[in-house]
Amino acid sequence: MTQRTESSRRHALGPGIILAAAAVGASHLVASTQAGALFGWQLWWVIVLVNVLKYPFFRFAVTYTLESKQNLIAGYYGEGKLYLWLFTVLNAIAAVVNTAGVLLLSASLLKLFIPELPLIALCWLILLGCLLVILGGQYRMLDNLSKWIMASLSLATVVAVIMAWGNAQPLPDDFVAPSPWQLSALAFLVAMMGWMPVPIELSAINSLWLQSKQKLTRISLKHGLFDFNLGYWVTAALAVVFLALGALVQFGSDQPIALAGTQFAQQFVSMYGNTIGAWSEYLVGGIAFLCMFGTTLAVLDGYARTLKECRSLLAPRAQDNKPPATTERLTWWVIGQSFAGMLVIIYFQSALGPMLTFAMTLAFLTTPFFAWLNFKLARKNKMSTLMRLYGWLGLTYLIVFAMGYLYFLIFMGS
Repeated sequence: MTQRTESSRRHALGPGIILAAAAVGASHLVASTQAGALFGWQLWWVIVLVNVLKYPFFRFAVTYTLESKQNLIAGYYGEGKLYLWLFTVLNAIAAVVNTAGVLLLSASLLKLFIPELPLIALCWLILLGCLLVILGGQYRMLDNLSKWIMASLSLATVVAVIMAWGNAQPLPDDFVAPSPWQLSALAFLVAMMGWMPVPIELSAINSLWLQSKQKLTRISLKHGLFDFNLGYWVTAALAVVFLALGALVQFGSDQPIALAGTQFAQQFVSMYGNTIGAWSEYLVGGIAFLCMFGTTLAVLDGYARTLKECRSLLAPRAQDNKPPATTERLTWWVIGQSFAGMLVIIYFQSALGPMLTFAMTLAFLTTPFFAWLNFKLARKNKMSTLMRLYGWLGLTYLIVFAMGYLYFLIFMGS
């Protein structure tokens, strides 16, 4: 395949936008709207802060891939097999848990349209659809479509927030806003930050996507960072927009806030119906489902690629150099990851709340390790003093908060 010789912003667009599309999935639909619905505007600065402090570690993935001409996983291996083994183990756990989480959330949205089928049956149905798309070689087409789906959901959300702002009613005089600054809310805060904007191991997946993009178009560091920055900061802004929707529509209402399951899906689409009009509920529900379907595809394809890459480096075989075997090997990784995720769903007995909370919390607790690895690799290349300090600030925050939460679980959880 002929590679484009020109490097432009338009030709560089792709990996960063796909990462943004994946981010609008569970972290925004679930965590951001629930933060607004439960606590109003109190957590807006926390969402901004966690996006700001995680930024350098996703950026490091882009700069390292473009400057070193290799992906992050190969970089981990270059640091020593132990680093790659640790990444592989944590990434495998995240792959299975996150697959289960996005499948359950997608199934909850689909149940709005097919209420007769149980949630697990809908999970199998979605999984089958994902496998047909990925194994049928149509993933690239859906990747392009997912950008328009994500844009449609984002536009609908912005419109809903504007209309809700104009129709906002004052809270009752006797209403006492619950405080997120207490130990009982700590688990929610950790879960919210774990997938905000996306689990940090997706930086390795983004590195593989960027490397694949380079085979089609020569991307300069400047234009690669433009693609990444556009996707990342638009995603950060949308996180606040989704929080605003929950705060303006649900916060302070008498209706209990559903945190999971089909009740959550129904409340989510009803927020649009209450602001835009009842006609929009099924439209937004369909768009939200397609958005989550695209996120599920990204999770299945992306994690399978990282696990395949890890295996090829840790246990190389002579036949691995044969191009025809590549698709077949990826197929088996996707299938294995899919059924492992379904086993987790069956074990949790379709409990979306605990499943998503566990996935988000695991993502937060493993973030310091992935962030440190990315920082370690990025420091091998030229880095400004300001960006180096930025990295240390973000890493300090992630380590301190994770250690503090572990201390609470071990010594105060009971």
